[in-house]
Amino acid sequence: MAAARYSFAIPLIVGCSQFMHQFDGVVIATALPTMARSMNEDPLRLNLAITSYLLALAVFVPISGWLADRFGAKRVYLTAIAVFTASSLMCGLSQSLAALVVSRVVQGIGGAMMIPVGQTIVAKTAPRTDLVKAMSYVSIPAALAPLFGPSVGGFIVTYFDWPWIFFINLPIGVLGLAMVWSKIPDLPPEPRAPLDVRGSILLSAAVIGLVFGFESMGRGLLPAEVVAAVIVGGAICGVLYVLHARRIDNAVVDLSLLRVPTFRFAIAGGALFYVGTTAVVFLLSLMLQLGFGFSAFAAGATTLAGAIGSFSSRFLIRPTLRLFGFRVSLLINGAVTGAYLVICGFFRPSTPFSLILVLLFIGGVARSNQFTAIQSLAYADMPRSRMSGATSFAAMSQQLAQSFGVGLAALVIHLGLVWHADASPTAADIGPGFFALAVVSIASLFVFFRLPPQAGASLGPGNPRAARAPGAD
Repeated sequence: MAAARYSFAIPLIVGCSQFMHQFDGVVIATALPTMARSMNEDPLRLNLAITSYLLALAVFVPISGWLADRFGAKRVYLTAIAVFTASSLMCGLSQSLAALVVSRVVQGIGGAMMIPVGQTIVAKTAPRTDLVKAMSYVSIPAALAPLFGPSVGGFIVTYFDWPWIFFINLPIGVLGLAMVWSKIPDLPPEPRAPLDVRGSILLSAAVIGLVFGFESMGRGLLPAEVVAAVIVGGAICGVLYVLHARRIDNAVVDLSLLRVPTFRFAIAGGALFYVGTTAVVFLLSLMLQLGFGFSAFAAGATTLAGAIGSFSSRFLIRPTLRLFGFRVSLLINGAVTGAYLVICGFFRPSTPFSLILVLLFIGGVARSNQFTAIQSLAYADMPRSRMSGATSFAAMSQQLAQSFGVGLAALVIHLGLVWHADASPTAADIGPGFFALAVVSIASLFVFFRLPPQAGASLGPGNPRAARAPGAD
């Protein structure tokens, strides 16, 4: 597809669907207490509504690439949006915990196909020289969702009723279906070997064990021994999958993709960065509400400074990459984000509010720039014929990293409560959570430091070699 004819409506549509997925996860977390009261349930039990969604993602994300190639990416994407939208209606109409959990599982199936298949469509349709710009359309809405979610969720449960946190997806989903049908070109099915059933079972067990274990860390919902056993069990299944995948040619997640250097660096460095940054909204919400005494709505409104920064990065990412290249840009954004996390750990009620807003803005810019650069780098040299497998691999890696980040932050806060014998977290208890995330985020710099200086050159705006770059088939 010629660059001059490429429609950026495609990545914008994909970005909006990913916004819907990310937004839904944040809003339900905000609404859980209200939902629990409405259903006469313990809020801790209602956390199953979040866990069930994550587990459905864990099972179906790995096979999404196979489905896209087997049945056609556009067809699978339309199905995913339809399933997600219909299950949102089911969630809003649920009158019991059991009904809500079933609906959330169905919603997770839709989300599992929607995330990587949408990125597959963008990666396959965008010219190499436009991939960074296209990925910014995808990543920025996804980055905005966790920042808008708390304030919108707080507003809905305060002035309306909790089912509207799901009903809000209905018009977005219907519009998305119409836009995908009319704007996204058909991507015909591609020949694929039969589904690797044994590998799918092993990988699903591995990801379920790791995601559920990471999400349970520091929550006090299960004994520590059970959490450790679940994580170890998931890790063992992961090792068994690696051994299995090395013996066959049609592994459900192809480990040979890691032989592409830019993909390998993006997965390794990106995982560390995602661990260190995806729990930031969770920690900021705790800090502002429990440490500063803000209401849920006020805390969410404060994080909008980060949303503005994320949106502003849309205009900065391409000039930054043109000036510095991928390697230096990733190092700069990673260092700024690490410093931002450390400073957040020192926030106290006496910290000037204007300073907090400025820092949240800077953090939003750096994080969104880094997200876009990592996602673009992952597909810089990836042959188009392997894009479906690459997006499934990347989505699975990101899901694991996000779960571990939230679990790590919760665990550090829990240990702080035990150490200080506090009944509820204070700003001093939450601060170390930021420090732990900063350490992991900064560790990504050691990966990106080894990135070759010319990595991602095929994506550089105005690079005359772009059309002849490896993997441009």
